[in-house]
Amino acid sequence: MEATTGPARVAPTLRGLLVLAWPIVVSRSSQVVIGIADAYMVAHLGEAALAATTAGAMNTFTLFILPLGVVFIVSSFSSQLLGRGDLAGARRYGFYGLLVAAVTQLLGVAGIPFVEPALRGFAFAPDVREMLAGYLVIRLWSGGAAIGMEALANYYGGLGNTRLPMLASVAAMLLNVAGNWLLIDGHLGAPAMGVRGAALASAISTGVAFAGLLAVFLFERRPAGGRWPRLRVAEFLRMLRFGIPSGLNWFFEFAAFMFFVNVVVAGLGTTALASLMAVFQLNSVAFMPAFALASAAAILVGQAIGAGAKGEVPHLVRLGFAAAGTWQGLVGILYLAAPRLLFAPFVGDPSTAGALLDVGARMLAFSAAWQLFDAAAAVLAESLRAAGDTAFVLWARLGAGWLVFVPGSWITVRLYGGGDIAAVAWLVVYLGLLALILFLRMRGGAWRRLELVEPVP
Repeated sequence: MEATTGPARVAPTLRGLLVLAWPIVVSRSSQVVIGIADAYMVAHLGEAALAATTAGAMNTFTLFILPLGVVFIVSSFSSQLLGRGDLAGARRYGFYGLLVAAVTQLLGVAGIPFVEPALRGFAFAPDVREMLAGYLVIRLWSGGAAIGMEALANYYGGLGNTRLPMLASVAAMLLNVAGNWLLIDGHLGAPAMGVRGAALASAISTGVAFAGLLAVFLFERRPAGGRWPRLRVAEFLRMLRFGIPSGLNWFFEFAAFMFFVNVVVAGLGTTALASLMAVFQLNSVAFMPAFALASAAAILVGQAIGAGAKGEVPHLVRLGFAAAGTWQGLVGILYLAAPRLLFAPFVGDPSTAGALLDVGARMLAFSAAWQLFDAAAAVLAESLRAAGDTAFVLWARLGAGWLVFVPGSWITVRLYGGGDIAAVAWLVVYLGLLALILFLRMRGGAWRRLELVEPVP
């Protein structure tokens, strides 16, 4: 182990938690703004362009979600190694995350010839399919940059430096909006590329932001004075051993929700589907601070484990849930108090879309029931990831999602004719069950016996 001077362990206090969390909130908010800006700035080109852009963004996320989940484990390694005082070791895991990004880039480019044939298997209108294919081809060229940016964000996050990744995310957001203005309609002599312009703006902004973050990583003051650390195959394989279950965790949960949306809720009609998607949009925005607090708690947990202070972990988990649960509890109260007011922006003309407002407000008010469960599941899952318990979290999500949530919602709604509230109730069941399973796992203490990083000789 190479002990070096540099970043220090963050104080395991509420103040330390909040200092870590607020830049993560800004970073994730920037990503939401990018998605909203893309949709808003192509909307005037017609519904086909809007459908292609939004579907393209979702499909891009689907293609990248596995490596994205894998590189999240970099934060667990860097935080534990910081707690141990091994900054050189933490830096190596930053490089391992970049290797995953490089593989993603190669696979993404290799998959470009298969985009159009794959899309022929879906029921897209011809004009939507053509624009969607063009969007995806361009975005696949930026896969390595997108995953590399997340890998370095997790490396720095584990060290307690969440502000540097925040700056990169904000830069990507600003460049994306400016690129949309230049390339969608063609301004300042740029070509008017429409949907492809939105994709190119996203690809360029991601690439530039990643290049800046990579430059800082490569040329910053290095532990032990070494520019290029000697990478170790065994360590890279160790990262994959814990990281792949983390990536599959994200992939299978996302797949369960896509089945729920596209099969269970879609069968209730357009009004129910549109209402649920709008409720998800509101919840995803409101959930960002809670997820940031869960991620910050995971950093503190990893640093405590690395420092040999595993006794602090239960306190840190409780601290994370107190903060995230307080926020989500306030969100739930707001949903109950003013659901129609909050949902109204998703309704064009209330006089002609009264059913949408009624169903959406009803779903939003009912979603208050899962807010605390969502906070608990996020804090527990992130804390277990920081301890290296990624395989159990994967099996917990698979069991709760695919053995309970998916068949239960399908049987209730499609087989027995349950309505929109019956569908949403299954989200409450899923998140409540997942939170309970993860709580019992954390309380059982199996994570104490795990060795994420190699033991010190």
